[in-house]
Amino acid sequence: MTKGKHLHVLGICGTAMAAITSLAKAKGWKVTGSDANVYPPMSTYLESMDVEIATFSEENLKLTPDLCLIGNAMSRGNVEVEYILNHDLPYMSGPEFVGRYILPNRHAAVVAGTHGKTSSSSLLTWVLQTAGKEPGFMIGGIPENFGEGAIIGNSSPFTPFIIEGDEYDTAFFDKRSKFIHYHAKTLILNNLEFDHADIFENLDAIKVQFSHLLRTVPESGCIIANADDANIMDVIERGVWTPITTFAELGTDADWQWQALEEDGSHFKLYQDGSECFEVTWESIGKHHVANACAVAAAATAMDVSLTDIKQAFETFKGVRRRMTKIGEKHGITIYDDFAHHPTAIAGIVDAVKAGMNHQGKLWVIVEPRSNTMRTNIHQDRLPASLQSADQVIFTPPSDRNITKKDLLDVNKVCADLENMNVAAQVIPTTDIIIETVRTQAQPHDIVLILSNGGFENIHQRLLQTL
Repeated sequence: MTKGKHLHVLGICGTAMAAITSLAKAKGWKVTGSDANVYPPMSTYLESMDVEIATFSEENLKLTPDLCLIGNAMSRGNVEVEYILNHDLPYMSGPEFVGRYILPNRHAAVVAGTHGKTSSSSLLTWVLQTAGKEPGFMIGGIPENFGEGAIIGNSSPFTPFIIEGDEYDTAFFDKRSKFIHYHAKTLILNNLEFDHADIFENLDAIKVQFSHLLRTVPESGCIIANADDANIMDVIERGVWTPITTFAELGTDADWQWQALEEDGSHFKLYQDGSECFEVTWESIGKHHVANACAVAAAATAMDVSLTDIKQAFETFKGVRRRMTKIGEKHGITIYDDFAHHPTAIAGIVDAVKAGMNHQGKLWVIVEPRSNTMRTNIHQDRLPASLQSADQVIFTPPSDRNITKKDLLDVNKVCADLENMNVAAQVIPTTDIIIETVRTQAQPHDIVLILSNGGFENIHQRLLQTL
């Protein structure tokens, strides 16, 4: 029994830890938390759950919690981490807590892969909700159909719980990928590329973690795998003990059971074993989202959802906040925000937006290289091609924090390569100058697409107000 027990969360204002807090509260825990930066909107969200938040201090632990959760951002030297270790207080990571206290007796549906985890998780959750299954979920974004990133759902035995399976490491004391803790019964493998350069030395190191993940899926479960992705197929060939259902793009040579045919991604047809299932027009764009839909349809069917419910859910899916989110329009200039921070994801969204413009106006793409991978030169040669559909590209200089000069992304070279592709590109050092550049040069019918996995100094609203 956990009802009434005291859970103290270190790093509670992080997106994942705040989501876990809401799930713990729903399970009856009394939750307190601490963080270095306590401010809205996360502080307001936590306060709405009646969660006490403090800055880091030994005093927060003097009441001796029943369990301490240590967030992924915590490290040795933190005053509360040291107190927990010195006084032998019980502790674990957030993912381990979810695996031990949230997922038992639930049907865990885990979505893993380099791209599309948040969108696919949100879509699968909405499909199951539409089908009346009252799923729970924990997603690293805000599905617009639900308005929050975590809900406990119906806690009856074997009710679905959808979770985004992140391959990032678990905690400073647990270097396994987070998804190992989630005990998937249904597993979606969207794609696999090199990412998280601060954690993984190379692609094979990520494949090892995915291979470990496959070992945890029971024989009675189901794995939905992208047959077009050679890296996914390589991981499967290393060993799998679970039935495989494959999906692929229509017209490829891959072995497949589910396929989709799309134009710009806003309209597509879905096929199972060569037979057309249905035709959909929805709010999403881009072939990458159609691939997500194909995987979700396969997973939902394996979870006993009808094609009628799947189609209805697709057509009423509102998307995910910060995934091609329209910020606003002024004087015919439209501003969008998207989380894309990897060449494959960038190419998918840029190509889709440009295709939907029907040769009207220019597409501006503003890129903040913010993630550890994007700030390095690992994707130096791939970035120009991912942006070649744009008309105007602006980069901000990447931070050299914890990165040597020789390993830092050369944004000037990326822009030079784009110029050779007849794409106007430049590096602009400050957000203020970027805003002024767009204000003075953008014209009616132009689209401004801002790509960052961070707040980007609130450039979206500031630009809208300036226009």
